Amino acid sequence: QPVEATDDAFWDQFWADTATSVQDVFALVPAAEIRAVREESPSNLATLCYKAVEKLVQGAESGCHTEKERQIVLNCCRLLTRILPYIFEDPDWRGFFWSTVPGAGRGGGDEDDENARPLAESLLLAVTDLLFCPDFTVQSHRRSTVDTAEDMHSIDSCEYIWEAGVGFAHSPQPNYIHDLNRTELLKLLLTCFSEAMYLPPSSDSSNTNPWVQFFCSTENRHALPLFTSLLNVVCAYDPVGYGIPYNHLLFSDYREPLVEEAAQVLIVTLDYDSSTSSSPTVDGTTTGTAMDDVDPPGPDNLFVNYLSRIHREEDFQFILKGVARLLSNPLVQTYLPNSAKKIQFHQELLVLFWKLCDFNKKFLFFVLKSSDVLDILVPILYFLNDARADQSRVGLMHIGVFILLLLSGERNFGVRLNKPYSVRVPMDIPVFTGTHADLLIIVFHKIITSGHQRLQPLFDCLLTIVVNVSPYLKSLSMVAANKLLHLLEAFSTTWFLFSAVQNHHLVFFLLEVFNNIIQYQFDGNSNLVYAVIRKRNVFHQLANLPTDSQSIQKGLQRKKKTPEPISRTNSQDGVSMEGSRPAAPAEPGTLKTSLVATPGIDKLTEKSQVSEDGTMRSLEPEASQLSPEGNPPAALGDGEPWSGEASHSRRDRRRLSSASSSGQWTPTPDWVMSWKSKLPLQTIMRLLQVLVPQVEKICIDKGLTDESEILKFLQHGTLVGLLPVPHPILIRKYQANSGTAMWFRTYMWGVIYLRNVDPPIWYDTDVKLFEIQRV
Repeated sequence: QPVEATDDAFWDQFWADTATSVQDVFALVPAAEIRAVREESPSNLATLCYKAVEKLVQGAESGCHTEKERQIVLNCCRLLTRILPYIFEDPDWRGFFWSTVPGAGRGGGDEDDENARPLAESLLLAVTDLLFCPDFTVQSHRRSTVDTAEDMHSIDSCEYIWEAGVGFAHSPQPNYIHDLNRTELLKLLLTCFSEAMYLPPSSDSSNTNPWVQFFCSTENRHALPLFTSLLNVVCAYDPVGYGIPYNHLLFSDYREPLVEEAAQVLIVTLDYDSSTSSSPTVDGTTTGTAMDDVDPPGPDNLFVNYLSRIHREEDFQFILKGVARLLSNPLVQTYLPNSAKKIQFHQELLVLFWKLCDFNKKFLFFVLKSSDVLDILVPILYFLNDARADQSRVGLMHIGVFILLLLSGERNFGVRLNKPYSVRVPMDIPVFTGTHADLLIIVFHKIITSGHQRLQPLFDCLLTIVVNVSPYLKSLSMVAANKLLHLLEAFSTTWFLFSAVQNHHLVFFLLEVFNNIIQYQFDGNSNLVYAVIRKRNVFHQLANLPTDSQSIQKGLQRKKKTPEPISRTNSQDGVSMEGSRPAAPAEPGTLKTSLVATPGIDKLTEKSQVSEDGTMRSLEPEASQLSPEGNPPAALGDGEPWSGEASHSRRDRRRLSSASSSGQWTPTPDWVMSWKSKLPLQTIMRLLQVLVPQVEKICIDKGLTDESEILKFLQHGTLVGLLPVPHPILIRKYQANSGTAMWFRTYMWGVIYLRNVDPPIWYDTDVKLFEIQRV
């Protein structure tokens, strides 16, 4: 039966109950009933939503001074969190919150409905007011009776920022009730923003989320204190607390759920495609001409705007220390297992770190200026290594690699990698003594040789990162040098080169790495030079690669006998580090969300040349030297591209094992010739020509079999004047594009969907942005 909006006795029963929690609301209001009301008595559902928003608005107006009012506000909040996803999943209802409700509950007269706000705006403004409500979500500054309670309209919420940090020095007394109330309100905000989950992925960047757009606009008078509160709460959080072991088992930590919620709301509000905007870059130059009178305005999204304008060193330090502390938390090995609390929101932190670097170039340069960047690098390498066998964590693998690609575009990153690695985080990689560069190469080798099939689209990215840092690596360890040669050996077998249209790119990348190190860092790299001499046959085979049809067919036949795409024999994997656990595949039954395709490496990056003085100039994209056959490599994300069946053939072509079985493409002599003639082998051939006879002579003369003597000889050798003129250093820098913006959106919402299980806000609703699959 339709119920009149004026029947308060009926509606009040939904929020008047005192003892409920959000879990109770989810249990008491089953999905089937919400859908039934939506279909059979839509007017009742509309009235319920309208009434619940009205209660929130009243609570925000009055300032929630009584316990009863607070209870009503929280219950309405929980009810809306429960109902909203079912409104979003139905296209007919989607506009409901953006309409005004004529006359309802306003005395029924035909008042001036022109200036009435849409329901969504009233809801968002009420929630933001409630987030700065003294004695409800923030500490009251007045110590007096209720009569002189602060008026919500005159309150300056900048005085009530939740935590010290960026732009705010005062750290309020922690109050767990306030933390709980904030968490519930933020959960409702996140649910409002989640309308994005119910729209299929589209690369159309104008597809902005109206909820986020309004929330981050100048209409929200609390935008600045709210942005600052969210950022500071996340970056100031210390899960280890006061260092008492097992403290998280003794008393509950009310801060952690708040920090998780804050991190999720923050990354959603920062979902902004920077490739389409002509906002000022952070060094003040604009993409417009110098003749424009004023800088074009920054993005309308105030959160993105504020983030891009942070500039004080101490603020950068606070953010970087906080993010590094939290990312390193899961790695903290203590003598007492499980004694420190392990956070679970590292994926949200990685998205936040990405946004910081992408929107605020000064922050990026600050990160690279000190060796603190290594405190971000080590956890990322740990996550990459740990997730490499787990199909449900492909998204985590991608974002880790994207961040390293972004960092590797800056010279300072390569220079920082020379710092010795002594931390010894337990990882299942061979024990080595060396630098952070060695760690990076060893982990990348492990991902390529023992990760699962779905990671193949990342190989280009992984090797691009190594190419970008290679000119700066002063001395690789023997373990890392052997890993690089093992990759070259695996990627230059004939069956691999001939079995997919872009596999030879990987060989080009590796040769570029060897050339950079030999040309620019020969002196300290005797280990690498020795490894190249030992494996010289690999280079000779590449130079003499057969190009006739018969040999191509024979090379492809060989594939059938090779079960593993990349054999792990002779890659001299030593004993793994002490205390490490091997990377495990996902538990059966694990849920995962699909991702859209990521752009190919040629779309993800633009080439820059480093000139003598260390500055970079961007190169005009020439006829792509990367794909001589003229067609860009098919870029595929996770193997679940959204165009459905059509992409299967492209996906298979990416697969080393099933390549050419799709019958789409076959290698021809002309094709092999077209790239074989461009293989950059001159430098290495010259090196071998000069050094091999000398090394052989020493071995014969001294009857040597000991590599340390040969290494000693190579350390003192020099090739000055013998090598070709050094080529200019080429860096492939990440460039923003709408493809990655879309990828980040699906990844971020997938993470948020899977992480919100208590209560399961979106579970079993009809989401369209991604598919949910069981591993």
